[in-house]
Amino acid sequence: MSNIQTAIKERILILDGAMGTMLQRYNFSEEDFRGVRFKDFPHSLKGNNDLLSLTQPKSIREVHAKYFEAGADIIETNTFSSTTIGMADYHLEDLVYEMNFQSAKIAREVADEFTAKNPEKPRFVAGSIGPTNRTASMSPDVNDPGYRAVTFDDLRVAYKQQVEALMDGGCDLLLVETIFDTLNAKAALFAIEEVKDERNIDIPIMVSGTITDASGRTLSGQTVEAFLVSVSHIPLLSVGFNCALGADLLKPYLKTLSHNTSFNVSAHPNAGLPNAFGEYDETPEEMQAQIKTYLDDNLVNIIGGCCGTTPAHIKLIADIAKNYKPRVSTAVM
Repeated sequence: MSNIQTAIKERILILDGAMGTMLQRYNFSEEDFRGVRFKDFPHSLKGNNDLLSLTQPKSIREVHAKYFEAGADIIETNTFSSTTIGMADYHLEDLVYEMNFQSAKIAREVADEFTAKNPEKPRFVAGSIGPTNRTASMSPDVNDPGYRAVTFDDLRVAYKQQVEALMDGGCDLLLVETIFDTLNAKAALFAIEEVKDERNIDIPIMVSGTITDASGRTLSGQTVEAFLVSVSHIPLLSVGFNCALGADLLKPYLKTLSHNTSFNVSAHPNAGLPNAFGEYDETPEEMQAQIKTYLDDNLVNIIGGCCGTTPAHIKLIADIAKNYKPRVSTAVM
């Protein structure tokens, strides 16, 4: 923990790019997702990227290594959907602990290899904790506004199992990310605090929300300021935004956040907006130019990429970020 607290004061830290974008390049088949272990599993497993930590660990290791080679300080574990809630779609709830543990272990091993090569630039592993595919604040049924597909306690229990496994696997910090419903995130934060208390240890926490459109709000309706207030009761390593928008469209919301918090600020935007085929066309050079405006305006302490970003994007972001000092907050919050 002390290492990352020191590093974030010394330089702008680089977060990795999109795991899913890189895995798409492998064109894995149903058989690849299954591997030998799940050859006879009765349900389809194609598309379950988190499972690849068990069935194609070499590929996960390769992606992590490519991001470190590009200049990343922090890589995220391949666990965005690794909760019992997320894995229910694939009937793999019983494997959640193992998936998180093995994903963290793979990332830890790669990080340690790169740190050993260059001890002056320690590499860190962030346990990726996604929002799940359910929302605690809103009803999925327009005819029954009071209905909830998940409860706070459901989420807390699921997140606690994920957090324990990520910590057991060797994560340096935890990243509660792509938050579209802050009540979901608060369940994750509650679970993290529970584990910290039970184990009598501390672990840095990053929180990253998602502004879903030009309204400047999260999916559950919070403004930037409301989102910030909702999570500021926890001592965080950083607060920020990721996904949904490209770097240019995200900037005004990031600016509001940065000017209103004394926490470190993170951003990992998409490579622009998806085209008609759901693909991201923004080049590394275009994204670098947009990120430069973040740096010119002293907005971030941690910067990386989300959907559509690759090691080429991260390399150019890292190249430009090393010319800047990390953001120093003037906010009182």
